[in-house]
Formats: sequence, C-alpha cells, structure tokens
Amino acid sequence: MTFDVQLATDNYINALGAEVLTKAAAYTSGSHWTLLWGFLISAAVTWLFVKIQVLEKIEDKLRNRSLWLRSVTVSGAYLLLSSVLVLPWTLYSDWWREVAYGKTSQPLTDFVTQGSISLVISSVLGGLFFSGVYFLMRRLGKNWWAWSGGLTAVSITALMLVGPIWIEPLFNNYTPLPQGQVREALEVLAKQANIQPDRIFVYDGSRQSNRFTANVSGLGSSARIAISDVALKSASLDEVKAVTGHEIGHYVSGHIWNLIGTAMVLSMIFFYLTNAMFNKVAICMGLSANIEDPKGIPVLLLCISFLSLLAQPITNYVTRVGEIEADQYSYKAVNLPDAMASALVKTAEYRDPRPHPWQELVFYTHPSVEKRVKAAMEWKASHPN
Repeated sequence: MTFDVQLATDNYINALGAEVLTKAAAYTSGSHWTLLWGFLISAAVTWLFVKIQVLEKIEDKLRNRSLWLRSVTVSGAYLLLSSVLVLPWTLYSDWWREVAYGKTSQPLTDFVTQGSISLVISSVLGGLFFSGVYFLMRRLGKNWWAWSGGLTAVSITALMLVGPIWIEPLFNNYTPLPQGQVREALEVLAKQANIQPDRIFVYDGSRQSNRFTANVSGLGSSARIAISDVALKSASLDEVKAVTGHEIGHYVSGHIWNLIGTAMVLSMIFFYLTNAMFNKVAICMGLSANIEDPKGIPVLLLCISFLSLLAQPITNYVTRVGEIEADQYSYKAVNLPDAMASALVKTAEYRDPRPHPWQELVFYTHPSVEKRVKAAMEWKASHPN
C-alpha cells in the first residue's frame, strides 16, 4: 500500500483537536498584533522623552566630560528608563499573555527579577554599542552607517562567544546531562558535529517556559548542547534526538554566520535610511538635535524599530530557510521523521500550524508546523527504512 503523505500530515495536525487549533490561532494572531502595538508604544515613549527633555538634562550635567562618557551614559539611561516606563506593557505581552495561554508557570516575582537582570545587562551593553556608533558618526561623517554595520557584526559575534559562559548562567542553572540513554544518544550527535561530549547540558528551562526546546549555542570551543528539562519530562527519547539533531543542524550548517551577515547588511541599510530620515522624524517629534547628538537616541531607535518592522518578511525568510536546512540535517543524522513530526506538533500550541500564506510570509520565523510535518512525512516516504 502506498504511503499517503498528505493523509499522514493531516492525521498529525488534526490529532490536536479543534479546541487546541483554535487557541493556537488566537495566540499566534495576538502575538502578531503585539508587534504593532509595541511599535506604537515605543513611538509614544519617544515623544514623551523629547517633551520632558530628561536626556538633555543628563547630557547637560556631563557637558564637560568626554563624548564617549556622554554617549554611554545617555544611551544607557534611555534604554533603562524607557524600559521601566513600558513595564506595564512588558508584563502584559511577555508574562500575562503567556500565563493566560498556559505557556509559562513562572511566578511574577521571578519574571520581574530576571527581567531586571536582563535590563541592566542590555542597558550597559546597549550603551557601549551606541557609544561606538556615535564615535563613528563624529569620526567618519557621512560614511558612519557603513562602519556601524561592521560594529554590529563584531558585537553579535562577541555575544555569541561570551553568552553561554557569562550571560546565560545568570538566568538558568546549567548542569551536565546525567548518564543514561539520552546522554548516550546525544554524545553520538555531538561527535558528528565536533562538539565535545563534556559540553552537553540540561537546564531548568521550565523556570521561564513550558515549551519543549533544546539549543546549541556558542562558537568554537564555547559551543554547547543544552536541553531544557521540559524536553526531558515531556518528550520521548526519539523526540529528543530528532529535535537536538535539528539544533545541531543549525550549528553544523553555520547558520549563525548567515544570521550575523544578514544582521550586518540590514543594519547598514537601517543606519543609512535612518541617517536620511532622522531630521524629519526629529522635527515631527519636536526634537532639536542632530543625529550625532546622543540625546537624539530616542528618535534614532524609533527609526530603526520602524525599519526593522518593515524588514520582518526578509529576516523571517532567512530564518525559515535555515529551519528547513536544520530539519533536513536531523533527518539525515537520526532518520526519525515520525519523532520530528510528533515533536513539531507539540509546538503547534504556540504557533498556528495552519496559517494563511501571507501570515506565514510576513510573521513566521519558522515554516508552518503543517509544512514541516509534511516535509517529515515526505522524508519518511522516500526513506522507508
């Protein structure tokens, strides 16, 4: 009897039930709307900061200090203060919605605590990054945008190197994966990818999310495989192997370099266009400042946010291509298409498995679950052994 790929795909998706599919569609649609609302809120925050002139007051107190110190302080202060100002929105979009849809069990106090740590880190690192951007503006003049793209690439690469060592342990407890069937299976996959067996960890991902996940992070000697404890509790051995094979596929295929390259090119374009539109947006907001003035960072970031929103179809397309390649690596490495399909179905609860094609094109960072399950069944049909 011929294996029916479409029937097998439909069986996996329909097994979720109408209620779960409806809930997933509502959650996904709501998540897309939060992108627009988030931008509108950031525009309101920009206007407010321009009106109250708090950054001008900070810069005025530092007028006798170096440009670098003024840039770091003003940029970091804006990132910190604006995040505090939009805290109610952050609580709604990142915590309350997740709790309401059953995606997390994280207590509010822990969410706020971890968010505070993240805010301090992002404010410091963001301040340092934009101080570099302002330095390039003053030193290189009209060509600053091109060099800022390089600064973006270097910054992302540095974060990839130090993140697993210094940053991620601030949010989760990473311990070596205990001996057993799971570790034995993952050591085989790690060896194929030239990742050291002592770099396989389990972490308390259930602290933030109920989602079944794994990841491979870091570069070179800092690369590691990390499995969420949710995966170990709610997934079969084959599902863990299939999903981990997918994550290793990203590492082996060098997708991080594709993303860094994409980020560099897009940041150059964003900075170039921001340079062209800054004065007009500043006038609309009531700001009297040139683009090289650190006190203009609210308008600078608003322009970049707007361009990033418009560029989502491009960035999401690049990511989706990488996801397809990673799936194919998993099929070749472990040949468990049914395990991949069942694992993917578990992610359908927070990503509508059957979106409209335009919705997928614009908003989806991954191909739809239905497409990915169908690809798994196509692999199964062509590799019956």
